[in-house]
Amino acid sequence: MKELVELIAKSLVDNPDKVQVSQLDGEQSSIIELKVAPEDLGKVIGKQGRTAQAIRVILGAAGMKLKKRYNLELIEKG
Repeated sequence: MKELVELIAKSLVDNPDKVQVSQLDGEQSSIIELKVAPEDLGKVIGKQGRTAQAIRVILGAAGMKLKKRYNLELIEKG
């Protein structure tokens, strides 16, 4: 799942080398943290959050097959 989010994010941003994805696994669910360059954050979020929501829908659909829940968190680098 981590690789899927990384692939999607790298195809959206201008600085694919600054994309970082980490996964925190739990019993029933996992949190996937996505970090991108500050100037690329808008591209990952999209208009009215549509792009981020689309990524979350893909994670939800793929998670159903694996019987696990995935949450996507966008981390803003300071």
